[in-house]
Amino acid sequence: MNSSPWYGVYPALTTKFKADFSLDLDAMATHLEFQLDAGVHGLVILGSLGENPTLNMQEKLQLTEFFIQRVGGRVPLLAGIAESDTRQACHFAERAREAGIDGFMLLPPMRYPSDQRETLAYLEEVAMATTLPIMLYNNPVAYGTDLFPVDFEQLAANTKFTAIKESSADSRRITGIRDRLADRYALFCGVDDLAYECFSLGATGWVAGLVVAFPHEVIRLYELMSAGQWDQARALNDWFLPLLRLDTGPKFVQQIKLVEEIMGVGSARVRSPRLPLAPAEHAQVEEIVAQALANRPS
Repeated sequence: MNSSPWYGVYPALTTKFKADFSLDLDAMATHLEFQLDAGVHGLVILGSLGENPTLNMQEKLQLTEFFIQRVGGRVPLLAGIAESDTRQACHFAERAREAGIDGFMLLPPMRYPSDQRETLAYLEEVAMATTLPIMLYNNPVAYGTDLFPVDFEQLAANTKFTAIKESSADSRRITGIRDRLADRYALFCGVDDLAYECFSLGATGWVAGLVVAFPHEVIRLYELMSAGQWDQARALNDWFLPLLRLDTGPKFVQQIKLVEEIMGVGSARVRSPRLPLAPAEHAQVEEIVAQALANRPS
């Protein structure tokens, strides 16, 4: 039986930057309240959408402490761990726990395509560095290392691993995990345009991207799916899909941050090596948003 307290919509918050690319804490504080006012169930910082690899350790710890203070326990706050060095990952886990974080979202090691033995050893070693619960994050499309249902079965003996963010873009993984482990883990959808499928197969949470600009629609879709109101959910999902598909592909960060800017709730500014979208790409995102707003459900 899964004992995780985590469920519902968890925005993968973007990291906002000033014109000189330093951290814009004021902008992030404003956006945080926008998300909380909309009724999100939890928050994830320092994830892929948060441009984790472009931040140094000092900035990661600064943001962690900042959000802990600002959230003030109103909802669970998870910090992403995406490091290439096991020692750095353990260091961050220890420091973030001391600061008061509620838990972690843990990726396999970055940059090195670890094999199964190395991947599982890494995850277990980082877990040993903290007493807090951990959401395992599987994203082989972006990072090259895959966690299969059999791997989650091996990791299930460690009670710190309480949830899974499944971002393989293969909805069979949800049924594969549940076939082996029933409800041992809280299962979170990690790809926006697969949320409808994932919830129909047993997911109970959604680490979402477009929620940063359209929180009310994401939460409403979650509520409909959780209540089994599939016809209404499908209608909302059909409207939402062109936007949700912006959460895919190598430029999903630029795309989603541009949507934030268009909606007046953020900035499209990204840190290099990412660059702003090319004019044609920019225009395509603008068109998608314009069409969505022209037909936005009440």
